[in-house]
Amino acid sequence: MYQFHVPNMTCGHCVARVTKALQSADNRAQVQVDLASKTVSVESTVSDAALRKALGDAGYPVH
Repeated sequence: MYQFHVPNMTCGHCVARVTKALQSADNRAQVQVDLASKTVSVESTVSDAALRKALGDAGYPVH
């Protein structure tokens, strides 16, 4: 389980893009987004670096 802080998320559209980006890196990833705290929890077998890259490529760099 990975947890990321994604400060650029501001709306439902952002949540959808973040989810899609993570699932493009791992189509079996289970993604839970908490927009209020700007955190994303991901259950995945893909590396932390690959998930961070997918988020960054989608315009949502992880801090």
